[in-house]
Amino acid sequence: MISSWRRKKASRGAVRGGVDGVEITPAELITPNHFRCPISLDTMKDPVTLSTGITYDRESIEKWIEAGNVTCPVTNQVLRTIEPVPNHTIRKMIQEWCVENRAYGVERIPTPRIPISADEVCRVLERISNSRDPQECRELVGRIIRVMKESERNKKCVLRNGAGRTLASTFYSFAESEGENVISLLEDVMGGLTSMMPLDYESEGHLKLTRSLDHLIWFMQRGSLSGRINSSLILKQLISTPRCRSKVVETLGDSEGVVEGLIKLIKEPICASSTKASLVIIYHMITSSTHDSISHSMLVGQFVDLGLTSLVLDILVDCDKSMCEKSLGVLDAICRCHVGREAAYVNALTVPIVVKKMLRVSEMATEFSVSILSRLCDYETREIGGVVVEALQVGAFQKLLLILQVGWNINERTKEKVTKLLKILNLNRGKVECVESMDFKNLKRSF
Repeated sequence: MISSWRRKKASRGAVRGGVDGVEITPAELITPNHFRCPISLDTMKDPVTLSTGITYDRESIEKWIEAGNVTCPVTNQVLRTIEPVPNHTIRKMIQEWCVENRAYGVERIPTPRIPISADEVCRVLERISNSRDPQECRELVGRIIRVMKESERNKKCVLRNGAGRTLASTFYSFAESEGENVISLLEDVMGGLTSMMPLDYESEGHLKLTRSLDHLIWFMQRGSLSGRINSSLILKQLISTPRCRSKVVETLGDSEGVVEGLIKLIKEPICASSTKASLVIIYHMITSSTHDSISHSMLVGQFVDLGLTSLVLDILVDCDKSMCEKSLGVLDAICRCHVGREAAYVNALTVPIVVKKMLRVSEMATEFSVSILSRLCDYETREIGGVVVEALQVGAFQKLLLILQVGWNINERTKEKVTKLLKILNLNRGKVECVESMDFKNLKRSF
């Protein structure tokens, strides 16, 4: 409440003009007790009154209620309702007191924006559910989105009253209609859904239906920039959820142009979120089709023909942890079949990048890297090439040995792969080796 420059002024000298000529400094100015929140003991910025008649600062009492408490902190009485009522009288008194004492460095608290109530949210959501007019529905959806952006409290209130399932149901209902207004409405609905992630069970239930999935795929391929981003994020959550995955993978596989649309999101990135979403979708599409070797090979072949291997390796050259893990996951998935291993095998960046990511990014990245290198070495036993020699030259033997010795928390399957790789590499250790010492600079030992 006291600005920094006022503090400096106070340190140079006391502010004069107090009662009977007594000097009063900002630090000595006492806030009236009824202006203080009983919980935080700070001056209330947004005073609200509970059903017990006690006034608190909104932020403090909402934290108390969200923690699961159903009683008044002061009186210990059970609350008849957990919806606090704004106390405008106290708020105006506090503001007047701040103005009167502005000479002592007290800043006036701003008039708070009144948060939306649960009843108001329910009324708006009911109107959205009952509306058949896309323009009216779009205005109501826009209102919900704006309210959510105003404060975290509003967002929680909106989510708590079922906004996710209402918007998902609206997306499904209007997906059978046509027209520019419908497209605009559906794009706004997707924007609202992405701001509510992770979506609940009922919301996912509406979105995994064929009609909804077909439109999500359409937006991912042909929508506006925001439409492509939001549809990819929604598809990412659906395909990442076990109960929805098979349906989403099946629909994606039966839709034309999906592979091209996903590759476009990587090749012509809109933002990091859409690129990551595309990588996750590709990973689950490939790994979920492994039960059918023919369809799996055909799917991987489509991605490889469109340059996915090179795109992923280019990303891995310089990316953050999350992007690295997803890219390595996709590369490992590609290498599960012959056509994918061949594409990775002939690319000069594959081995150096895969080895470089070991012990540098995360345990997950290390496991993916070990798996990729293992698949390439298995592939090389049937082909003539130099993966083993190249791996030795970039320090793979030392890194694999450290994975076992340092005690990284990797699963038993990965340890078996590491042991197998060490045996293969050890047979060729007489060749030239080159170890990059910087790879071990920040390595932490387990003892």
